Amino acid sequence: MFEVYRKEITWGGKTLTFETGKIARQADGAVMVTYGGTTVLCTAVGASSAKPGIDFFPLTVNYQEKSFAAGRIPGGFFKREGRPSEKETLVSRLIDRPIRPLFHKNFKNETQIIATVLAHDMENDPDIVAIIGASAALTISGLPFMGPIGACKIGWENNNYILNPTIDQMKKSKLDLVVAGTSEGVLMVESEASELSEEIMLGAVDYGHKAMEDVIKAIIELAEVAAKEPRPIPDEPSEKAEYKKLIKPFRKKFEKAYKEVDKSNRSKLLSEIRDNILSEFDETSDYTLISSLTKDLEADIVRSSILKTQKRIDGRDTKTVRPIIAEVGTLPRSHGSALFTRGETQTLVVATLGTGQDEQIIDALEGEYRSRFMLHYNFPPFSVGEAGRVGSPGRREIGHGKLAWRAINPLLPSEDDFPYTVRVVSEVTESNGSSSMATVCGTSLALMDAGVPIKKPVAGIAMGLIKEKKEFSVLSDILGDEDHLGDMDFKVAGTVEGITSLQMDIKITSITKEIMEIALEQAKEGRTHILKEMSKAITSSREVLADTAPKITTLKIKLEKIRDVIGPGGKVIREICETTGAKVDIDDDGTVKIAASDNESSESALKKINDIVAEAELGVIYTGKVVKTVDFGAFVNFLGTKDGLVHISELQNGRTEKTTDICKEGDIVKVKVIGFDDRGKVKLSMKRVDQETGSDIENSNQENELRRGN
Repeated sequence: MFEVYRKEITWGGKTLTFETGKIARQADGAVMVTYGGTTVLCTAVGASSAKPGIDFFPLTVNYQEKSFAAGRIPGGFFKREGRPSEKETLVSRLIDRPIRPLFHKNFKNETQIIATVLAHDMENDPDIVAIIGASAALTISGLPFMGPIGACKIGWENNNYILNPTIDQMKKSKLDLVVAGTSEGVLMVESEASELSEEIMLGAVDYGHKAMEDVIKAIIELAEVAAKEPRPIPDEPSEKAEYKKLIKPFRKKFEKAYKEVDKSNRSKLLSEIRDNILSEFDETSDYTLISSLTKDLEADIVRSSILKTQKRIDGRDTKTVRPIIAEVGTLPRSHGSALFTRGETQTLVVATLGTGQDEQIIDALEGEYRSRFMLHYNFPPFSVGEAGRVGSPGRREIGHGKLAWRAINPLLPSEDDFPYTVRVVSEVTESNGSSSMATVCGTSLALMDAGVPIKKPVAGIAMGLIKEKKEFSVLSDILGDEDHLGDMDFKVAGTVEGITSLQMDIKITSITKEIMEIALEQAKEGRTHILKEMSKAITSSREVLADTAPKITTLKIKLEKIRDVIGPGGKVIREICETTGAKVDIDDDGTVKIAASDNESSESALKKINDIVAEAELGVIYTGKVVKTVDFGAFVNFLGTKDGLVHISELQNGRTEKTTDICKEGDIVKVKVIGFDDRGKVKLSMKRVDQETGSDIENSNQENELRRGN
């Protein structure tokens, strides 16, 4: 019944297995990939024909993690997987980016890739397995996919690269880099790094590209025995040559429009020319083809001009960064804020400080964990002069926010040095170029304004590429049009010391190592310039937090005291919070964090906790309150919630008939700790303390006897 094909190789010291022919046989391509003990089922399905009027490639990628893969039941009321998590969205983008440029340009059929995690060994992350599986499924599907691609993850520890590090190894690694590409070259890079040099980063990409060769070869060998017949590639429309002739006379008008520096004016002129072109055709014409040919003409104008003159749309050379204005303290009530403007790209970034109760709880396959740094990126339609729908963040917003997060995260202080939860929100208010890199710059400024002691300021820059045969130009600080019509989107963020994040997407089949070297060096120059401009606003983190920020005091208590501070059913800690107005968090290791809006609340809560955890010291005199009298003495509350017994014989010198002859409930008395019983209960004395002055009578008598003896 099943015609199963398998291909197995050893890769990175582990077994990598491809299997097809048994599961999901109605998909155009279905491959189950297992690496170590992690298994992902990847399917590829393409519609039989394209919908009329579509001028783009409708590719959808869905990566989904099933809780059963890790032997877990989903949380929440419904106990089933719901909307995609942030990781699922990010991995979906990770798969999409390297495979999209490899489909034939004439193929416009709706295509969907689904990667489902079926098993997770808690050692090998499914993301790389999913990318490889998607490549394999497409390669055997018969769809016009010019692959296959390979992918791998690279770590860096002890001056050595690590191929596909395990989850535990990644915790120690100074690099988390994913690279994907064909045997000819690299198509996609995504990374987070701890201020590593350009040489190390480029070496990691090169190391990864070589390591994926075995995977690409294995996929080809699988396809040789299991691939379906290739689908015919759609022919060029017969009207193409005729339409080109009608559009060609508009070339000079486009050339003039693209010399307009202002984006709004340029967009208006370009829109008018496009409308004029459409007016040359009748209603029977193929407007999708006309639009495509018009775009090709515009791309040729922009690209050829840059290659010939080394001058760009706005008049800059290939290396110059647009004018920058950096401001901090933009919003009066925020804990930290910044407005970063680079040319026609602008973002308003706000940093908010919170407590441990504000940490984000993430329910992942690997288990539940908490994040104390959040960065949220918003891209409203007005930022590009459009009217559009405003709703929950899409894949682009999540991806751009995570890229900026990766750039900043390696520079954040440890929780011990700065016990705050930090949330950053980037509101893109203008966009013509990389708003994600503007977010990196704005976040660095806002955090310093908030007093977050980041190790160094961070800046980011987006690089572009125009490549025709052997000619190419690398562009620093690309415009939106240059990104749209160019061949590469290469984003680099970091400090003066090194790179903290690198993201690269290639829109052509691949690029050379030489181009990457030039791009990294040019990006370093641009990053250094941006950091200098940012330093005009602020050079380091403020030493004092904003008045509106919570004040967090940290102390450590013994583990056995945690129960005392919390109290039965949380009664004690709840009472502390209610009476002082402070927030109190207690970790399992005995770390107590007190957060308050003012010093008075903080000190009050601190005193109450210290009173609870403090231990009575032998020979020390305390002021206490009589809380109960009995025949054999009085119980005195003398240290927070602690009571001790003053035996009737220790109430006064001489015989005492009744306890109430000396003290009553509610009396404030001075007591001295004279010992502890077998159960740890405190023994107190009143007679050994002068009740008026609080002086130690016993010690005074001893000193007097010594004097008399001398």
